[in-house]
Amino acid sequence: MRSFSSMMIALTMLAAASFAPADTYPRQPGVDVQQYVFRLTLRDDTDKIEGVTTVDLVFVAAGVTEVLLDLIGTQGDDTTGMTVTGVWIAGALAAGPATSARLPVADRGTQAPFEHAGDRLRIQLVAPSKIGQRAFITVAYHGTPAAALRIGPNTHGDRTFFSDNWPNKARNWLPIIDHPYDKATSQMVVIAPAHYQVVSNGLLIEETDRPDGSRLTHWKQSVPIAPWLYVMGAARFAVHQDGQFHGAPIQTWVYPQDSDTGFATFPATTFGALEFFSETIGPFAYEKLANIQSASVGGGMEAASAIFYGEESATGARPDRWRNVIVHEIAHQWFGNSVTEADWDDVWLSEGFATYFTLLYREHANGRDDFVAGLRQARERIFAFYDTQPDYRIVHDNLDDMSKVTTGMQYQKGAWTLHMLRGIVGTETFWRAIRTYYRTYRDANASSADFRRVMEETSGMELGWFFDQWLRQGGVPEIAARWRYDADAAVVRLQLSQVQPGSARFRLPLTVRLQLADGSSLDTRVDLGPSGTAISISAEQPPISVQIDPDTWVLARTHLEQEERP
Repeated sequence: MRSFSSMMIALTMLAAASFAPADTYPRQPGVDVQQYVFRLTLRDDTDKIEGVTTVDLVFVAAGVTEVLLDLIGTQGDDTTGMTVTGVWIAGALAAGPATSARLPVADRGTQAPFEHAGDRLRIQLVAPSKIGQRAFITVAYHGTPAAALRIGPNTHGDRTFFSDNWPNKARNWLPIIDHPYDKATSQMVVIAPAHYQVVSNGLLIEETDRPDGSRLTHWKQSVPIAPWLYVMGAARFAVHQDGQFHGAPIQTWVYPQDSDTGFATFPATTFGALEFFSETIGPFAYEKLANIQSASVGGGMEAASAIFYGEESATGARPDRWRNVIVHEIAHQWFGNSVTEADWDDVWLSEGFATYFTLLYREHANGRDDFVAGLRQARERIFAFYDTQPDYRIVHDNLDDMSKVTTGMQYQKGAWTLHMLRGIVGTETFWRAIRTYYRTYRDANASSADFRRVMEETSGMELGWFFDQWLRQGGVPEIAARWRYDADAAVVRLQLSQVQPGSARFRLPLTVRLQLADGSSLDTRVDLGPSGTAISISAEQPPISVQIDPDTWVLARTHLEQEERP
């Protein structure tokens, strides 16, 4: 939980960054949520859930008169959505006594007026806030989630409950500030029939069988995380304790029918990835890591300390694919979960990072060829995407279309942006900056501007041009290159130009390699600008071949042609 002084620093940073573009989510700068306590009751005779959520918050500005929470209300047919039955306030703003965040049901505080409309819960305070005041707002509600909490049979026909909040669907079953800018700790207290085991973020605090045949399970996440990372799964599980990583328990949760293959699937890759990322980036941030087979996702969902994977993950099918998914989701524990994008406009800071760091792990584990193969595969996907959407930008100012958050370009082009940045600043500087970035923004939020600032301060280079052209400009470069050998002058004459459609133009530091007959090669660095360039490279003999970007550092289509001798 953050201290008041750290919250004021964060608020000052937010104010300083307020002139930068941001998505359109209506923030509440005077409110800082410290912790959510989610209490849920699940049943087998209905898909309706009953919830009581307590929001532990601090006011970081004076004069706040209302608090708004996101919660999807009943829909037109009234069969899905949440109905709020009451709101109470305890703490400094209530007539009753202040209490802890773990409020007993009978001691919720003073009843508060509220309005639930437009999928937002508007809660009126009894008096305007003062800076530093703390309040506990408790919301009682019930309903059938329209999305985000999948209730139904798994692949074996057993009834299950699995969440999937990405990117902003948590509001379908939890009353929260559903945006990554306000991170908080959490507790998940679930009452469900005793034949289910319940898994969530953090550490298991309590598991108690009750006389009525239900079981209470209580998990506590002590590190602040963004709302899409709150997770809950209830199913018949087989659970394996895989050991510990630097004191954090590592676990595998799979369906009993898949336990033999499931228990063999996750541990080796998990420990390898944790070791690599801890050594190269910084310490693992969370109290445990559980790999969980789930019916709510097809690939992976990186929920902090409790990762969900598609049901096929534990069956032994396509092991190479699932190894890469496991590494990707573990990479998210550093980027996306611990260092979280401040805006939906900056999702590449999560998905692009996890994608690139998966490739870096592949290089570490399997060698350079596997790394380059992954880069080239991602590059082909980028080219195919831009053939149909040539103006797409990675950073969208004032994003209000959440479908743009989940495009592959946040993943593939985001990863390539990091790779090219590494090529510009150098590998050693890149890793030093990554460690500084993680250390500076661990368990907090960062923007593209924050990342650029760290890279510039570490490298001593001005990088505005790089971030602008790869993140805020659409398109991908296309290079036309023509060369000929001039025997009289003993030089290779090379003409380079940018020929991509549209108005986008790029600054492209390139390597040109001459492969010579004696087996040697000659590299020349070229800075290709928007207007093209012509160079001459000394060569005592005609080259066997000329290569543009031979080491795969630049995201560009290249067309190379040898001219006939005049």
